[in-house]
Amino acid sequence: MIVDVSLRPGIADPEGATIERALPALGFTGVRAVRAGKTFRLVIDAPDEATALERARALAERLLSNPVIEDATVRAGES
Repeated sequence: MIVDVSLRPGIADPEGATIERALPALGFTGVRAVRAGKTFRLVIDAPDEATALERARALAERLLSNPVIEDATVRAGES
């Protein structure tokens, strides 16, 4: 399972802003609206994919993200 966690729209993203400011000095122009996030790759033992997705969603909501300021998306994928 793959869990992507990102800040909700409207929440300040100082890491993304720092990256965006550094890009021109590194020769990258025309890049804007940089947002940083986290990706977690999990192997979940479950009888089927639907159960594994359900467990990953619960884990994302309870531990891997702060639901007040972050959104978490869960998808099946290689770990």
